[in-house]
Amino acid sequence: MLPEPVLERAKDELLSFRGTGMSVMELSHRSSYFESILEGAERGLRDLLAIPVNYKILFLQGGASTQFAMVPTNFLRGGASADYVITGYWGKKAIAEARRNAAANEIYNSEAAKFTVIPAAEELSFSPDAAYIHYTSNETIDGVEFDYELDGKGIPVVCDACSNILSKPIGIEKYALVYAGAQKNIGPSGVTVVIIRDDLIERVPSNLHPLSDYRALSENKSMVNTPNTWGIYIIGLVCEWLEQQGGLEAMKTRNEAKAKSLYDAIDSSDGFFRGRANRPARSMMNVTFNLPSAELERRFCEEAAKLGMDGLAGHRSVGGIRASIYNAFPKEGIDELVGFMQEFAGKNS
Repeated sequence: MLPEPVLERAKDELLSFRGTGMSVMELSHRSSYFESILEGAERGLRDLLAIPVNYKILFLQGGASTQFAMVPTNFLRGGASADYVITGYWGKKAIAEARRNAAANEIYNSEAAKFTVIPAAEELSFSPDAAYIHYTSNETIDGVEFDYELDGKGIPVVCDACSNILSKPIGIEKYALVYAGAQKNIGPSGVTVVIIRDDLIERVPSNLHPLSDYRALSENKSMVNTPNTWGIYIIGLVCEWLEQQGGLEAMKTRNEAKAKSLYDAIDSSDGFFRGRANRPARSMMNVTFNLPSAELERRFCEEAAKLGMDGLAGHRSVGGIRASIYNAFPKEGIDELVGFMQEFAGKNS
């Protein structure tokens, strides 16, 4: 969900960006107009996340799935290996890509617990020679989220932050590389943001294909090929909107309140609704839960959709219910869902 003021602004400028008579979708990516868009999006992210000057911000394509392959392609050469922390579906996908052509150590995997938990920091033991440590900060399908930032103890940390970036402040200097598909909290689909520390770029080997080469992409300001100009434009508008809301501290407060309302409704239902994730691991972005039967879950989704609350079915791999409540989702929507949940439980318990 995108903020309505962002959609309104984009609508106003759709046919003519800043009086040029051209849509952003028509502008040359080499023009001064697009250069200002690119600089604005980068500045917005840098300000919101307090990104230091020794980090580059890249606007790429291909989503997290491409990053699953790019990270090992750039940093697992010559017999190097990396450590992976697996807490859900996307972590499994990431390590599978890494293992296509390199060694990847699975140092933690919560699949036996049905991906309902997050490891305590003291549970993690890293390989001393690991090239990097990879983890997914929020798993959208299983609804689990780290409530702390992983400390690599000197080993570079790579974070898939697709689904919770910009939902709260993060200590960016704890990471060597953070990547995120835009379509959760940053902007529309089709753009992937990569934040990468300079010393990691220096480790990239020569002779990689340019579109898979962080160094080449950085040197060319994300424009080895034609970038997603419209998507980057929307990112800039979203960053402006977030600043107007009070920045990431304000978003954290708002997101915590939204999630609490939903989890309170689950926990006070006398077991009619059952949260999927263990309480300490509950996601602030993706609230997952089950009803007493698959038939009731189907009816729940159908009746909710008739009231305008669509997309509540859980991922096909796990079923159940999933309410994704990213930054732009309003508190009023949460209140409406909670009211429906209470009414549905009353009729069906």
